[in-house]
Amino acid sequence: MSTERMSATAEREVRVPAGEVVLDGTLSLPAAARGVVLFAHGSGSSRFSPRNRAVAGTLQAAGLGTLLMDLLTREEEAVDMRTGHLRFDIGLLARRLVAATDWLRAEPATAKLAVGYFGSSTGGGAALVAAAMRSEDVAAVVSRGGRPDLAGPALPLVRAPTLLIVGGRDEVVIGMNREALAQLRAEARLEIVPGATHLFEEPGTLEEVARLARDWFVGHLVAEA
Repeated sequence: MSTERMSATAEREVRVPAGEVVLDGTLSLPAAARGVVLFAHGSGSSRFSPRNRAVAGTLQAAGLGTLLMDLLTREEEAVDMRTGHLRFDIGLLARRLVAATDWLRAEPATAKLAVGYFGSSTGGGAALVAAAMRSEDVAAVVSRGGRPDLAGPALPLVRAPTLLIVGGRDEVVIGMNREALAQLRAEARLEIVPGATHLFEEPGTLEEVARLARDWFVGHLVAEA
């Protein structure tokens, strides 16, 4: 079944307006998609992140569409490579996720699909801020090795069911996620993947992330559809 779904997935490059800039993205939609997940990549990453693309493939095999997009323009990425400040501008990243959500709502192929966010690293914080800003449009959030603490005062405003996934050897980030979990008022859970470090590079750990994310999104997006 997995192979059939993946072979029936239509993929196209898209351009998403976000304020004064236009962002590049890759929209992948399986036949009869049951929801769509917008990816918010982390520090210094892009829509070509092999880890996010691996997770996206698992979601597509489960009948979920995915939108992987660059949250910064090429010019901004060049600046950020030198300064590192834009990747921590959670407000900017969240506003761009909101713009992408509005784009999904206006796009005929995705307009009626329930929307979820998958955030990694600083993208986890941005996803939660955006979920609070668009509570009527976001049905679920998953954070992988994320910094939900960066969402700050937005955490109690998040209404979307939220799954926080952290590596068992990523001790500092575990603490940050536990603090954020205590501030969330929506349905929320912390999953710690044994033996995994921050990037989930150990054998089998990224597959476990993908499985956890798939089950969370299928359970919440499909119920909303």
